[in-house]
Amino acid sequence: MKPIEAAQSIITSQFSNCDIALLGGSVARGEATKTSDLDIVIFDQSLSSCYRESFYSNGWPVEVFVHNFETYKTFFKSDCERGRPSLPQLVSEGIALKGKGEIVEILKREANDLLNKGPERWSEETLKQKRYFITDTLDDFIGSTKREEELFIANLLADLVHEYVLRVNGQWLGNSKWFIRVLKRYDKQYADQFVAAFEHFYKTGDKNELISFIEKTLEQYGGRVFEGFSIGK
Repeated sequence: MKPIEAAQSIITSQFSNCDIALLGGSVARGEATKTSDLDIVIFDQSLSSCYRESFYSNGWPVEVFVHNFETYKTFFKSDCERGRPSLPQLVSEGIALKGKGEIVEILKREANDLLNKGPERWSEETLKQKRYFITDTLDDFIGSTKREEELFIANLLADLVHEYVLRVNGQWLGNSKWFIRVLKRYDKQYADQFVAAFEHFYKTGDKNELISFIEKTLEQYGGRVFEGFSIGK
Protein backbone atom coordinates (compact mmCIF):
# COMPACT_ATOMS: atom_id res chain seq x y z
CA MET A 1 0.00 0.00 0.00
CA LYS A 2 1.29 3.47 -0.87
CA PRO A 3 2.33 5.61 2.11
CA ILE A 4 -0.39 8.26 1.97
CA GLU A 5 -3.04 5.62 1.40
CA ALA A 6 -1.68 3.57 4.31
CA ALA A 7 -1.60 6.61 6.60
CA GLN A 8 -5.14 7.56 5.64
CA SER A 9 -6.30 4.03 6.43
CA ILE A 10 -4.70 4.22 9.89
CA ILE A 11 -6.37 7.55 10.62
CA THR A 12 -9.76 6.25 9.51
CA SER A 13 -9.53 3.04 11.52
CA GLN A 14 -7.75 4.23 14.69
CA PHE A 15 -8.09 8.01 14.93
CA SER A 16 -11.41 8.70 13.29
CA ASN A 17 -12.37 11.29 15.92
CA CYS A 18 -9.19 13.34 15.69
CA ASP A 19 -9.28 17.00 14.66
CA ILE A 20 -6.05 17.12 12.66
CA ALA A 21 -3.81 14.44 11.14
CA LEU A 22 -0.47 15.18 9.46
CA LEU A 23 1.92 12.80 7.70
CA GLY A 24 5.50 14.00 8.13
CA GLY A 25 9.02 12.59 7.95
CA SER A 26 10.84 11.25 4.91
CA VAL A 27 7.60 10.33 3.14
CA ALA A 28 6.38 13.93 3.27
CA ARG A 29 9.76 15.15 2.01
CA GLY A 30 9.81 12.66 -0.87
CA GLU A 31 12.91 10.99 0.59
CA ALA A 32 11.46 7.64 1.68
CA THR A 33 13.69 4.56 1.62
CA LYS A 34 12.90 0.87 2.06
CA THR A 35 13.29 1.25 5.84
CA SER A 36 11.28 4.46 6.21
CA ASP A 37 8.34 4.57 8.58
CA LEU A 38 5.17 6.63 8.59
CA ASP A 39 5.47 9.55 11.01
CA ILE A 40 1.94 10.70 11.83
CA VAL A 41 1.06 13.63 14.08
CA ILE A 42 -2.45 13.55 15.52
CA PHE A 43 -4.26 16.45 17.20
CA ASP A 44 -7.31 15.47 19.22
CA GLN A 45 -8.82 18.04 21.56
CA SER A 46 -10.81 15.38 23.43
CA LEU A 47 -7.62 13.86 24.88
CA SER A 48 -6.43 14.84 28.35
CA SER A 49 -2.79 13.87 27.73
CA CYS A 50 -0.38 13.11 24.92
CA TYR A 51 1.34 9.88 23.96
CA ARG A 52 3.55 8.24 21.36
CA GLU A 53 2.95 4.82 19.87
CA SER A 54 4.78 2.52 17.43
CA PHE A 55 3.19 -0.32 15.48
CA TYR A 56 3.00 -1.99 12.07
CA SER A 57 0.07 -1.41 9.74
CA ASN A 58 -0.56 -2.07 6.05
CA GLY A 59 3.02 -3.23 5.59
CA TRP A 60 4.50 -0.07 7.14
CA PRO A 61 6.24 0.62 10.45
CA VAL A 62 4.31 3.51 12.00
CA GLU A 63 5.14 6.09 14.65
CA VAL A 64 2.23 8.16 15.89
CA PHE A 65 2.59 11.30 17.99
CA VAL A 66 -0.77 12.11 19.57
CA HIS A 67 -1.49 15.50 21.15
CA ASN A 68 -4.29 17.82 22.13
CA PHE A 69 -4.08 21.53 21.35
CA GLU A 70 -2.15 22.26 24.55
CA THR A 71 0.33 19.40 24.95
CA TYR A 72 2.03 19.98 21.60
CA LYS A 73 3.16 23.41 22.82
CA THR A 74 5.14 21.80 25.64
CA PHE A 75 6.94 19.57 23.13
CA PHE A 76 7.54 22.45 20.73
CA LYS A 77 9.21 24.28 23.62
CA SER A 78 11.27 21.36 24.94
CA ASP A 79 12.39 20.31 21.45
CA CYS A 80 13.61 23.83 20.75
CA GLU A 81 15.36 24.09 24.11
CA ARG A 82 17.39 20.95 23.40
CA GLY A 83 18.27 22.28 19.95
CA ARG A 84 16.55 19.51 17.97
CA PRO A 85 13.06 20.63 16.89
CA SER A 86 11.63 17.21 16.02
CA LEU A 87 7.92 17.94 16.47
CA PRO A 88 8.01 21.42 14.89
CA GLN A 89 9.77 19.86 11.89
CA LEU A 90 7.13 17.14 11.55
CA VAL A 91 4.32 19.69 11.71
CA SER A 92 6.04 22.10 9.34
CA GLU A 93 6.61 19.52 6.61
CA GLY A 94 3.50 17.45 7.31
CA ILE A 95 0.97 16.59 4.63
CA ALA A 96 -2.51 17.30 5.97
CA LEU A 97 -4.66 14.18 5.77
CA LYS A 98 -7.48 15.42 7.96
CA GLY A 99 -8.56 18.71 9.47
CA LYS A 100 -9.70 22.23 8.77
CA GLY A 101 -7.30 24.09 6.54
CA GLU A 102 -7.20 27.23 8.67
CA ILE A 103 -6.24 25.28 11.82
CA VAL A 104 -3.56 23.37 9.94
CA GLU A 105 -2.15 26.65 8.65
CA ILE A 106 -2.02 28.10 12.17
CA LEU A 107 -0.11 25.05 13.43
CA LYS A 108 2.27 25.13 10.48
CA ARG A 109 2.87 28.86 10.88
CA GLU A 110 3.71 28.37 14.54
CA ALA A 111 6.13 25.55 13.70
CA ASN A 112 7.75 27.52 10.88
CA ASP A 113 8.21 30.58 13.08
CA LEU A 114 10.10 28.47 15.61
CA LEU A 115 12.22 26.79 12.95
CA ASN A 116 13.09 30.07 11.28
CA LYS A 117 13.95 31.71 14.59
CA GLY A 118 16.59 29.10 15.34
CA PRO A 119 17.74 27.88 18.76
CA GLU A 120 18.38 30.18 21.69
CA ARG A 121 21.85 31.71 21.60
CA TRP A 122 24.37 30.32 24.06
CA SER A 123 25.79 32.65 26.70
CA GLU A 124 29.48 33.56 26.65
CA GLU A 125 29.93 31.33 29.69
CA THR A 126 28.37 28.35 27.88
CA LEU A 127 30.46 28.98 24.76
CA LYS A 128 33.66 28.95 26.81
CA GLN A 129 32.55 25.86 28.72
CA LYS A 130 31.81 23.98 25.50
CA ARG A 131 35.23 24.91 24.08
CA TYR A 132 36.83 23.67 27.27
CA PHE A 133 35.11 20.29 26.91
CA ILE A 134 36.30 20.02 23.29
CA THR A 135 39.84 20.95 24.33
CA ASP A 136 39.85 18.43 27.17
CA THR A 137 38.50 15.63 24.97
CA LEU A 138 40.96 16.48 22.19
CA ASP A 139 43.85 16.21 24.66
CA ASP A 140 42.54 12.79 25.75
CA PHE A 141 42.50 11.78 22.08
CA ILE A 142 46.03 13.05 21.46
CA GLY A 143 47.38 11.31 24.55
CA SER A 144 45.63 7.98 24.09
CA THR A 145 47.72 5.04 22.92
CA LYS A 146 44.95 2.45 22.84
CA ARG A 147 42.94 2.01 19.66
CA GLU A 148 39.79 0.91 21.49
CA GLU A 149 39.85 4.11 23.55
CA GLU A 150 40.63 6.33 20.58
CA LEU A 151 37.57 5.09 18.69
CA PHE A 152 35.16 6.26 21.35
CA ILE A 153 37.00 9.46 22.18
CA ALA A 154 36.69 10.29 18.47
CA ASN A 155 32.96 9.60 18.66
CA LEU A 156 32.64 12.08 21.52
CA LEU A 157 34.72 14.66 19.65
CA ALA A 158 32.38 14.36 16.68
CA ASP A 159 29.37 15.05 18.90
CA LEU A 160 30.99 17.97 20.72
CA VAL A 161 32.36 19.71 17.63
CA HIS A 162 29.14 19.17 15.68
CA GLU A 163 27.10 20.67 18.51
CA TYR A 164 29.45 23.62 19.00
CA VAL A 165 29.77 24.68 15.37
CA LEU A 166 26.04 24.52 14.75
CA ARG A 167 24.88 26.16 17.97
CA VAL A 168 27.42 28.98 17.88
CA ASN A 169 26.14 29.78 14.40
CA GLY A 170 22.47 29.70 15.38
CA GLN A 171 21.69 26.37 13.70
CA TRP A 172 19.52 23.47 14.79
CA LEU A 173 21.12 20.14 15.72
CA GLY A 174 20.41 16.70 14.34
CA ASN A 175 21.26 13.15 15.30
CA SER A 176 21.55 9.81 13.51
CA LYS A 177 21.17 10.46 9.76
CA TRP A 178 20.37 14.11 10.49
CA PHE A 179 23.76 14.57 12.16
CA ILE A 180 25.50 15.20 8.85
CA ARG A 181 22.44 16.54 7.03
CA VAL A 182 22.11 19.59 9.25
CA LEU A 183 25.85 20.23 9.11
CA LYS A 184 25.77 20.11 5.30
CA ARG A 185 22.77 22.38 5.25
CA TYR A 186 24.74 24.94 7.24
CA ASP A 187 28.12 24.62 5.45
CA LYS A 188 28.68 21.86 2.90
CA GLN A 189 32.40 22.51 2.54
CA TYR A 190 32.98 22.28 6.28
CA ALA A 191 30.76 19.18 6.51
CA ASP A 192 32.80 17.47 3.79
CA GLN A 193 36.01 18.27 5.67
CA PHE A 194 34.43 16.98 8.87
CA VAL A 195 33.53 13.65 7.25
CA ALA A 196 36.94 13.32 5.56
CA ALA A 197 38.86 13.91 8.81
CA PHE A 198 36.89 11.36 10.81
CA GLU A 199 36.77 8.84 7.98
CA HIS A 200 40.56 9.03 7.57
CA PHE A 201 41.07 8.27 11.25
CA TYR A 202 38.55 5.41 11.33
CA LYS A 203 40.07 3.83 8.21
CA THR A 204 43.77 4.27 8.91
CA GLY A 205 44.15 4.89 12.63
CA ASP A 206 46.22 7.98 11.85
CA LYS A 207 45.12 10.75 14.22
CA ASN A 208 47.03 13.71 12.80
CA GLU A 209 44.47 14.83 10.21
CA LEU A 210 41.61 14.72 12.71
CA ILE A 211 43.62 16.54 15.38
CA SER A 212 44.53 19.27 12.88
CA PHE A 213 40.90 19.63 11.76
CA ILE A 214 39.59 20.06 15.30
CA GLU A 215 42.37 22.46 16.29
CA LYS A 216 41.62 24.60 13.22
CA THR A 217 37.93 24.57 14.13
CA LEU A 218 38.72 25.72 17.66
CA GLU A 219 40.96 28.49 16.32
CA GLN A 220 38.03 29.91 14.35
CA TYR A 221 36.12 30.41 17.61
CA GLY A 222 38.82 31.65 19.97
CA GLY A 223 41.08 28.64 20.34
CA ARG A 224 41.65 26.12 23.09
CA VAL A 225 40.35 26.76 26.61
CA PHE A 226 42.17 25.50 29.68
CA GLU A 227 44.25 28.02 31.67
CA GLY A 228 42.06 29.78 34.22
CA PHE A 229 38.87 27.91 33.32
CA SER A 230 36.56 27.18 36.25
CA ILE A 231 32.95 26.23 36.92
CA GLY A 232 31.07 27.45 39.97
CA LYS A 233 33.95 29.32 41.59
